[in-house]
Amino acid sequence: MESSEFHNALALLDWQIELGATEAICDAPVDRYALPGTLKPSKSAAAPATATPATMADPVAQARQMAEAAPDLAALQGALAGFEHCDLKRGARNLVFSDGIAGARVMIVGEAPGRDEDREGRPFVGRAGQLLDRMLAAIDMGRTDEAAPVYITNVLPWRPPQNRDPKPEEIAMMRPFLERHITLANPDVLVIMGNISAQALLGKRGITRLRGTWTECLGLPALPMFHPAYLLRQPAAKREAWADLLSLKAWLNDG
Repeated sequence: MESSEFHNALALLDWQIELGATEAICDAPVDRYALPGTLKPSKSAAAPATATPATMADPVAQARQMAEAAPDLAALQGALAGFEHCDLKRGARNLVFSDGIAGARVMIVGEAPGRDEDREGRPFVGRAGQLLDRMLAAIDMGRTDEAAPVYITNVLPWRPPQNRDPKPEEIAMMRPFLERHITLANPDVLVIMGNISAQALLGKRGITRLRGTWTECLGLPALPMFHPAYLLRQPAAKREAWADLLSLKAWLNDG
């Protein structure tokens, strides 16, 4: 070999060593699985593990476990914030938990946050919320009224895209949190506002048929009513809503 070729070959070898190529290739291939002490991977080991339906997390069961473990409302709000199975959370700005005074005799359960509620992180703050405040004031009640307060929440804590109706699986996931919320708030009476709330808590839809008729929910007296958003679209229904408010006031006075 000429001197120049030798030095070129040596330079290439040094360059390969710097790159980490420090092992030579044998003349014949080596079956490393056949070497002593080496186990051949089985077909089951080589295939990537996939979750079966039996091993996948049950969102409703996990929601129930997390909700029941919450000793108070603050812990329940934290549990909701940590629940990762509801896709609504990923598209919402804020968790909408509650408003008003916890421990109030009346607990109002609405449907789901809208744009204004999502932005502020409180239920019933848009036009429907303003109407609700006027409705409550008409019977001498209010969110922060120390003499006759109310406590307010929704079936869903996150806003559905484009204010669409919640899906059945979304309601099912949130129901354990809602039930625990009602237990911890410990009201004397529930006001169930709107079809979605009636579906979640009573298992029924058709608020025009259900409204105004006292029923029982989770061991509490419950009064289904029109949602204020419905009253904004159907002002003629305010007559029935006023009758329901008077029925609520009479129940509280008698209780």
